[in-house]
Amino acid sequence: MAAITQDNHGLRLIMRYVVLTLIAIIFMFPLVFMVMSSFKPDLQLLRDTSSIRAFLPVGDLSFDNYRDASSRVPIGTFVFNSVLVTGVTVLLSLLACSLAAFSFVFLNWKGRDVLLSIILATLIVPFETIAIPLLLLVSQMPWIGLEGFQVGWLNTYRVQIIPWIADGLTIFLFVQYFKDLPRDLIEASRVEGASWLQIYLKVVMPLAGPVIATAAILKFLVMYNQYLWPLIVVQQETYRPVMVGLQYFFQLNTAWGEIMAYLTIITVPVLAFYLVLQRAFIASIASTGVKG
Repeated sequence: MAAITQDNHGLRLIMRYVVLTLIAIIFMFPLVFMVMSSFKPDLQLLRDTSSIRAFLPVGDLSFDNYRDASSRVPIGTFVFNSVLVTGVTVLLSLLACSLAAFSFVFLNWKGRDVLLSIILATLIVPFETIAIPLLLLVSQMPWIGLEGFQVGWLNTYRVQIIPWIADGLTIFLFVQYFKDLPRDLIEASRVEGASWLQIYLKVVMPLAGPVIATAAILKFLVMYNQYLWPLIVVQQETYRPVMVGLQYFFQLNTAWGEIMAYLTIITVPVLAFYLVLQRAFIASIASTGVKG
């Protein structure tokens, strides 16, 4: 009986891996198509889309699309801008939103629940409804920096970072995770004389690896894929991100091979970020060992 049960378990495990492998292959199809198409001229690219050849390295392959894309668009500048803006925003967002969530969960203050409800209600407000008011606001706001006193934030990095530091979804993720942490740890820390800042830094955040990785990945995808807001507030190539650069390839004649080459290049930071966060996510789960 035990042998039959073990065989059934092994069969279910094999079927599960088969299904997961098939799902992974399906999700890989667009990436494979993008990479393979980036090496093909436009005519061959369009002709191969009707067959399996679209996913195979066959035909007239070359790096011409990468060379032409680099000459049409300052790819290095756009990738640097996106990585800089996204990285800084993710770090500041994790800090600000985790601090806000910590106060909502562990501190008692008047109006806490009402304010949290208002923050969560912002999740249903589409960005398009506030884009113009936010544009008018940042175009008139003063700023004192290394270049001196200025009025207006247009064509800067800060206009792409500061409005996106705090958001309801990231605060919600931290709030839900902090609520599940054992309260005994917090109470024991308070009995030992730890301040709230020490509890945040040395008790809560070291246990928050999974939610940090999750929030970082979601925030990274949102910021790296920003198009509408940078298109509105940035007119200089010096500060433009990668998604705005896509419009360069649709001017005059559409170059599909160059588009695929450009997409392949700008996808590399996303995959690298995901792989790093995935390893950190798994390591944090393995090292936490906390049960509620």
